[in-house]
Amino acid sequence: MSQPHQEPKLEIPSPQDSPREDQLRPGQALRFNVKALVSMSYTIGMTLTAVALMFFLVGQAQKAGWISSGDHQDSGGMESGGSRYICPMMCVEPTSEPGRCPVCEMELVEATMGPVFIDPAMRRILNIQTARAVKKPVTRSLRSVGELSYNEEKLKTISAYVDGRLEQLYINTTGSIVSAGQRMALIYSPRLYAGQVELLNAKRSSPNTPMHESARRRLIELGMTESQIDQLELSNDATSRLELVAPISGTVIERLAVEGQYVAEGEPIFRLADLSSLWLILKLFPEDAALVRVGQTVSAQVQSEPGKTFSGIVEFISPTVSTDSRTVDVRVVLPNPTGHLRVGDFARAQIEVPVVASDSAADVEPMNAILVPRDAVLMVASASVVYLETEPGRFEMQSVTVGPTVGNEIVILAGLKAGDIVATRGNFLIDSQMQLAGNPSLLDPGRAEPKSLDDFRPENIFPEIPPAGEMRRVTPRSHGQHGDHQP
Repeated sequence: MSQPHQEPKLEIPSPQDSPREDQLRPGQALRFNVKALVSMSYTIGMTLTAVALMFFLVGQAQKAGWISSGDHQDSGGMESGGSRYICPMMCVEPTSEPGRCPVCEMELVEATMGPVFIDPAMRRILNIQTARAVKKPVTRSLRSVGELSYNEEKLKTISAYVDGRLEQLYINTTGSIVSAGQRMALIYSPRLYAGQVELLNAKRSSPNTPMHESARRRLIELGMTESQIDQLELSNDATSRLELVAPISGTVIERLAVEGQYVAEGEPIFRLADLSSLWLILKLFPEDAALVRVGQTVSAQVQSEPGKTFSGIVEFISPTVSTDSRTVDVRVVLPNPTGHLRVGDFARAQIEVPVVASDSAADVEPMNAILVPRDAVLMVASASVVYLETEPGRFEMQSVTVGPTVGNEIVILAGLKAGDIVATRGNFLIDSQMQLAGNPSLLDPGRAEPKSLDDFRPENIFPEIPPAGEMRRVTPRSHGQHGDHQP
């Protein structure tokens, strides 16, 4: 019995074993291209619908008198005989009669010149909000991540001043906390015994003479302290044992010898670190490091102490840039009186630096700049504009020169002064009305008043869109063809 005929299903293979498009059967290639065209048409349709709805609302508001333009006069170079009406979607050429667009069925709006006036009721509906430009010193935050390390200025090494044998270690473990003058080890040295005997002989034969002082200095060079030498002279008893004491208060971070070991002169036995302060090494980009100065305050949060903020001071800025990371090391000293900070921990740091008025790194005084909310500025390519409310409900476009962004605000270098009121929400709707009126707008901030009716033609307003007669349609690809565009 013959099986019923089934339509082949189109399955999308993986990129490795997917056949080339020219290997697909004619039905599969046609179905694939139709799906792609339907998806693309749906996306374009939704976008055009949203844009059309926005222009429709603006047109209705203008028709109702909620939105209007000042100076309701025809341009000097336009055709005489009354107002001109244009389609919000620029589907057809301007006409002298009101009505609806024959293409998109939208209400034609009057092409007028001048600023935009918005009725208070429509202003509430469109949720148009404004803010006042302020002038104040500008700073910004630099954020970086660094690692805690020992303060190298507070590291000490206990070494053997004389050859000998370690008879006893009073501190046997790393991490032990010691105080200045505390006994660390006992070392046996015949050389030390000979030096003590020399001192006692000099004291008996010629006390307080250069020979006596020379013998004392020699014992100091062998590792004895002033108090140990004074005790030796009082007891008048030479010994071949020497007690090594801690030079500072701190923590034993390394033990380099064991009991019974013979050590040579200069060989290290202990390493001590004073952890009352630590270094935080930050890595900043060169342009950020140029704004940091020695003595600035740094706030840091360490990984092992969440929720706590530690304050430190910038002590050193590296004069070189790392060839590996292309960053500059900035050293911060963090006080650690409680010992909560741990070497090797990571920290997130924040430094407040001034936004300088020039590119010179030597100018570290913060500039008094004009700031407005970031949402007030509309940008496209190299053009930046704001909509200035010159009087209640009256908005005019103002080109501005912008500087760096500081949080939710942006610096205005030119174009505004302190106290100016700018639109922060709804400015795109204001901009669309400015386009309909033929005024300078975001897309064309340098546009002058139209001199003739041709200035309102769609191809002059949107030059990147070809005329309707030159639009090309894309046909589905068929087997063995490359889907050339057909006129």
